[in-house]
Amino acid sequence: MTDWTKARAPGLDDFARLAQAAFEALPSEVRKLAGDVLFRIEDFADEATLDEMEIQDPFELTGLYRGVDIGRRSFLGPAPEAAMIFLYRRPILDEWADRGDLELGELISHVLVHEIGHHYGLSDGDIHRIEDEG
Repeated sequence: MTDWTKARAPGLDDFARLAQAAFEALPSEVRKLAGDVLFRIEDFADEATLDEMEIQDPFELTGLYRGVDIGRRSFLGPAPEAAMIFLYRRPILDEWADRGDLELGELISHVLVHEIGHHYGLSDGDIHRIEDEG
C-alpha cells in the first residue's frame, strides 16, 4: 500500500516530465508529424481562454490545442503562429483524483494524444470515435 502521508502533488515540472515521457512513448510517425508543436504546462487556462470557450469552471478544461491544424495550413499564405498544446495541471489532477481508475501518467498521455488529434485536424467527435474503436 502506498504511504500518502508525505506525498506531494506533482508540480509543473513533474507534469512536464510526464508529458515528455508520454510524447516519447508515441509511435515515431506520430511524433514526427507533431514535431513542430510546442508544449506548455500551466495550472489553469487563463481567463481570456475560458471566456473565449465559454467555460465557467476552470476545472473543466484539461488541455487545449492552439494553432492552425496541419490540414488547413497553406504553404503560400503567411506563416502560422506556432502550434501549441496546453496541459492544465490542476484540472488533470482533479480528474485523476475523481476517477481513481488510472495512473496519472495515463491520464496525461490521454489528454496529450487528444490535443495532438486536434493538431492533425480531428474534431472531438472524430477523436472519441477513434478512442471507442480502439
